[in-house]
Amino acid sequence: MKKLIFLLFLTLTSASIEAQSRGIRIGYIDMEYILQNVPDYTEAKNQLEQKAQKWKLDIETKKNEINTLKEALNNEKVLLTKELIEEREEEITFLENELLAYQQKRFGPTGDLVVQKAVLVKPIQDQVFTAVQDIAEVKKYDFILDKSSDLTILFAAKRHDISDQVIRSLTRASKREQMSKKELKALEEKERIQDYAEDVNPDKEARKKILEDRQKQRDSIIESRKSLAEQKKKDFEDKRKKLIEERAAKKNGTVSDKDKQVNAEEGSETTDKSAEAVEEKSKSDEPKTDAAETKKKAEEERQKKLDERKKQLEERKQKILADREAAKKAKEEKQNENKEENKNNN
Repeated sequence: MKKLIFLLFLTLTSASIEAQSRGIRIGYIDMEYILQNVPDYTEAKNQLEQKAQKWKLDIETKKNEINTLKEALNNEKVLLTKELIEEREEEITFLENELLAYQQKRFGPTGDLVVQKAVLVKPIQDQVFTAVQDIAEVKKYDFILDKSSDLTILFAAKRHDISDQVIRSLTRASKREQMSKKELKALEEKERIQDYAEDVNPDKEARKKILEDRQKQRDSIIESRKSLAEQKKKDFEDKRKKLIEERAAKKNGTVSDKDKQVNAEEGSETTDKSAEAVEEKSKSDEPKTDAAETKKKAEEERQKKLDERKKQLEERKQKILADREAAKKAKEEKQNENKEENKNNN
């Protein structure tokens, strides 16, 4: 007996020394999260919710029947005897008590909904507890807490959360039942490697997500800058194209009213000068290979265009004045002819 006690003491002492040397290891699970990700629980929960909806519908139907009886009693009260009124009131009271009892039976603290939820959760909770014990034994956890329980946890780092490991363990258990020995062995090896990788580097997924977010942010900034540059280039091309079209329209356009045509042509010289100045300014913003030569050619071209434009304007003015003079002369001749004709008639 003394020897047995001594061996037990040595075992506890060695376990305590080992725990102190490697440090205390604590993990936690989120039972609600695990239950939401277990297919069997989700399916059963949906069936239970359908039952609860049916019970609620029955309650509403009974309430409507009671309200109908109450309204009928209020409307017919003046026509009924005291005995009939009391009989109907007793009937309404009985139905109300029956409804209250039905509500307690279905949704009370010990009602069908609470009981069936407990029955639904218990088998999965047992599987979770078994999986937690297996994980704790394999990975040497000293404590594993339940985040969704009444225990208050003010802060818990994500790397200590083993909920996903528990879900995988439950999923593996269901898959193992349908696998051959060879497939089961391959799956266990794959799971061992995956668990080892998570154990060695628990923050890998978090760092990977951070890097992906940063890359997305950089791509977004580059894309926005590219779009802005393309928009500026497009605006410049549209402005230049519009300017060329306006100049071409002014050269080829016709106006029926000769007086307006003269004023428009006199003002067009100023517009052309402004347009050419804008075009020259736009050209000056573009990359230049030989600034002096380009500027000289632009000045010569501009001066040549201005000279041609002035010449065209002068010719048009002369033509318009000649047309006016001819029209005036023809009008006077016609008036003289009319006067002569009236004189001869008289």
